[in-house]
Amino acid sequence: MISGRTDPTEGAAVELIIGLVCLVLIVVAVLGFGVSIYNGLVRARNAYRNAFAQIDVQLVRRHDLIPNLVETAKGYLKHERETLEAVINARNAAVNAQATAAAAPGDPAAMQQLSGAENALTATLGRLFALSEAYPDLKANQNMMQLSEELTSTENRVAFARQAYNDAVMAYNNKREVFPSSVVAGMFSFGPAELFQPDDPQQRQAPQVSF
Repeated sequence: MISGRTDPTEGAAVELIIGLVCLVLIVVAVLGFGVSIYNGLVRARNAYRNAFAQIDVQLVRRHDLIPNLVETAKGYLKHERETLEAVINARNAAVNAQATAAAAPGDPAAMQQLSGAENALTATLGRLFALSEAYPDLKANQNMMQLSEELTSTENRVAFARQAYNDAVMAYNNKREVFPSSVVAGMFSFGPAELFQPDDPQQRQAPQVSF
């Protein structure tokens, strides 16, 4: 006679298998979710790094224009050597800070150094242009006018690229700070990214050139 009873051992084995399958599915789901968060952080980091590359292009152009600008002004500002040297020194410091930031976009120390250097350069350029107002022949110089226009145009491009970079940094920082992304960010060392902006609100505008 065949018994209708279920073997307890067989039932326990089925339950064990079901439990293991559920556990595997949970682990796979958690891993998949973690991978999705990780990939999102990578994409956000790449976005602000790419945005900084656009700033870098414009800063190179800005820095390349300044020696020609100073060389043109030198013939008219023979008694203003201190101002001209200040511009060149500020430009060289900005070039060095740019190289450091380009090697580590978003790094807080590098970005703060770059902001400070660009602020100083903007301030010295402002003094140069203010001084040039007293020299009509310099204002009328065609090369000076062209360089000034190119510099102003480049400043505007820097401002536009800076806004795009700062937006990308904000999106990245928000992503890495919210839960559960913050857990993954901490596990894989996704550090905070620094904004690029002038320290002095009055220096947020490009030097005013009126040639």
